[in-house]
Amino acid sequence: MVKSPVVTGISPKEGPPGTRVTIRGEFLGNKATDLIGLTICGCDCLLSAEWKSDKKIIARTGAAKGKGDIIVTTRGGGTGTCTVQFRAYYETIGPMKESAVWIEESPMQSLAWGRRSLAPTGYTQEDPLGLSNEGNEKKFPEDLRDLFPDGSGDLSQENFTPGWFLLENHHATSFEDLKAGLSYLRRRVESQKEGQLSFLKSNAGSVIDQLDTLMTLRDRITQDNKVHGKEPVRQLDVAIRGSIDASHELFKDVLVRKEKADATRAALSAMSRHKFLFCLPNTVEKAAAKNEFDIVVNDYARVKNLFGKTEVPIFRKVLEEVDIKILAIRQQLHGKIREMPQGVEQQKKMIKALISLEAQQAGTSVAGKLKIDDPAWDAIEARAKHLEETFLKAYEQYSGKESHGSESKSRTDPAVTPVRVQFCEEMTEIAASQFPDLWRLGQAHFNGELRGASPPKPGNFKRIILTAIEQFCSYLRSALLATSSAHRSLVAAVSAVKGLPAWPSSSPSLNFLITWLPHCLRYVRVSYATLIRLDLPNEALDIVLKFIDELRLYCMSTILKKANERVKKLHEKEQWELSVTEFAGATSLPAKLQEILVEAIDDAQVACLTPEVREGPLLEPQSDGQRELSKRFQEILTSFCTVIETLALQRSDEDPQQAPMLSQLIGFPAALLQQQMSTGDKREWANPAITWEQRLLCCLSNCIYCNRIFFPKLGSLFTRHSFPVPTLAIENSRSTINGLFASLLEMYVEHKSDPLVGTIEPSMYLGRFQWDQVGPSEKLSPYAHECLDNLVSVYSEIFAISPSLLRPILEPIVQTVAEELARLMTCVQKFNVNGALQATVDINVIRDAVRVYSNETAKSFFVEALDAIPSVPESEQRTLETVKTIKNNIRLQIMCLQVVDP
Repeated sequence: MVKSPVVTGISPKEGPPGTRVTIRGEFLGNKATDLIGLTICGCDCLLSAEWKSDKKIIARTGAAKGKGDIIVTTRGGGTGTCTVQFRAYYETIGPMKESAVWIEESPMQSLAWGRRSLAPTGYTQEDPLGLSNEGNEKKFPEDLRDLFPDGSGDLSQENFTPGWFLLENHHATSFEDLKAGLSYLRRRVESQKEGQLSFLKSNAGSVIDQLDTLMTLRDRITQDNKVHGKEPVRQLDVAIRGSIDASHELFKDVLVRKEKADATRAALSAMSRHKFLFCLPNTVEKAAAKNEFDIVVNDYARVKNLFGKTEVPIFRKVLEEVDIKILAIRQQLHGKIREMPQGVEQQKKMIKALISLEAQQAGTSVAGKLKIDDPAWDAIEARAKHLEETFLKAYEQYSGKESHGSESKSRTDPAVTPVRVQFCEEMTEIAASQFPDLWRLGQAHFNGELRGASPPKPGNFKRIILTAIEQFCSYLRSALLATSSAHRSLVAAVSAVKGLPAWPSSSPSLNFLITWLPHCLRYVRVSYATLIRLDLPNEALDIVLKFIDELRLYCMSTILKKANERVKKLHEKEQWELSVTEFAGATSLPAKLQEILVEAIDDAQVACLTPEVREGPLLEPQSDGQRELSKRFQEILTSFCTVIETLALQRSDEDPQQAPMLSQLIGFPAALLQQQMSTGDKREWANPAITWEQRLLCCLSNCIYCNRIFFPKLGSLFTRHSFPVPTLAIENSRSTINGLFASLLEMYVEHKSDPLVGTIEPSMYLGRFQWDQVGPSEKLSPYAHECLDNLVSVYSEIFAISPSLLRPILEPIVQTVAEELARLMTCVQKFNVNGALQATVDINVIRDAVRVYSNETAKSFFVEALDAIPSVPESEQRTLETVKTIKNNIRLQIMCLQVVDP
């Protein structure tokens, strides 16, 4: 059973009507007569079909439109199927579209009678043997002209040679197939002979109709001859010639229009093909206006590559116009790279564009009109100048604010940022934001990224960098370090040498600016860290580092100055609380000093003493920092000594009056003793109204406490922070406090001893007393009793405050008393026996009572007083008994004065 044909491929797969297609598939028939039907997209294409083999058919498409199947019908297999489709479409030929008509030049075979022969043979010769030429594509290896010099393989030629044809088309065909082809050729010839008669028989009606038509034509010609004459051909010839002339005129008109259309089409085509060139002047101008200079560079490079060597006049003219536009863009770029402010990346982009355009325009007629040696260096100088102008603008803005008095509010309100601090913030922000751009631009220039025609200038760039950094530091130094006369004179000298403006001369208060110095130091350090990340040379970084060290040193100095100011006001905070357990009589004043020092050292540690990146220790041995620290620390301790002195000398009429220590009455002032002893061992006063003598004793105790304990202990504050101990400042302060102690001690001793000694003589000669008129008595004289009571009073006052002051104070007082007694005894002109005994008893009792606080000088004075009294024979035993009795009576007073180590 014969299988149905199957179409599996078609080439091409789309086209307009008349497209020649090759159809491939299976079971497409064993011979040409087996093909009885072929439709493509529903249109019958059998007349144009050429059967090649059972797997190949060639045909032309019909007047179909859209997609459709390819259906093959054979005699044995019937209507087949397909797995592919063909898309047919119509082409619209417009006035501007080129078109052509192809004429098949292959020879047409003579029409043969019969249905099959009526079909066109196609545009290729059909194989006369009806055999497929598949497998015979490879040409015969030998040259057939050598074998058949006078022959040809073309069937239409007179010298057709069958051997040539068979060797050329069927050299690989088997002999059996050749015999089958011969049989096919014979059948085909026989069928043509029989086909003529059968055609006439089957179309007899049509032949008769054609004869009738010929008869009608003859009658019409005869009638026309009667009407128009016997020579209609001449008239027809005239009409035809007239038609020909009219057609020629029409053709010429059409031809002229066609030529114009062709010229227009050619111009439009040229403009379309070279649209890029003709539009380039406008394109680069628009791109430059949008700052899209990379597009300008690329387009200019492209047009130079395409048309740089052209000889076409119109092209050369357009290129000249483009060169003029590029020259203007170069001038525009050169101006833009020097405009500030702008980002460094944008600036680098424009520099690269300018360098590229200059290199591409070299050799043109306009290249010499603009010569830019090094645009990158011009950009560097412009950025450096902008940085300098920005510094100057910030200086003028903030210095103007301070000179116009806007600083007054910041001095009174600590929450308001001072103008100089605002200036510091602005300057560091400018340096941190603009200086990296200047450095990166210079690095891009020297590493070749932005290198122009001229060689780079590393020396000049280094000078620019160092100048910018020096200006930055000088402006900040003039604003922040000019608060002292030394710094102000230094800044003025530097500014005068380098041509920099100095900050307006003023003397701002430490209270409003000192507190902001750590804040300013932090800002400067942030800028310094930014410069370090840029990998600047050490010479440039050292300029900023030197300024940071100066600012750190000044910050430490100002912190200590501020602490010193607080120390100077400690006398206002003295509450006279005896809260020091280490030393009786010392107040909380040294503890307040320690609090101020700890706070100041901690602030200095956080603000300036802790080194950061690339910074060294500020307090190295024999450094300016150590000397400054020792100096300020000694000033603080000296101020503290001054505070103690101020407290000791501070005396007014409003001070509470002490109960009378001395009187002409014999007896101890119990009111004073009760007032002094009422405090017990607490040694503090809830009532701040204390006497001046008590305050003076507290100051003396503070002096001893600071000298012995507190000042040496201050070294641990520095050791705890790993700072060098200012030993010299501590020793000098101890010497100062010792001098103050001696001065205050002399003041207190003088204050107490002068009245005490001054009452001895009046009390001795009270009531017109005379030593040569003394009666017998076994009691102590009133003056001696009063002298001992006064000494006990002084003792009790000192003991209530600080027992450690007893010996330093009482020894000079006792010495003064002994000296006064020696003087009085020496001045007595005459003693009677009882007077001599009484004087001896008085002196011995007083001497024995104050023996503990008697120095060698006092003892010698007592001996001198006894020597001045005449001796009484056999009175020694009596004197001893009397002294013993009296001492027993006043044993309480003697017990007070006999305490060796209170």
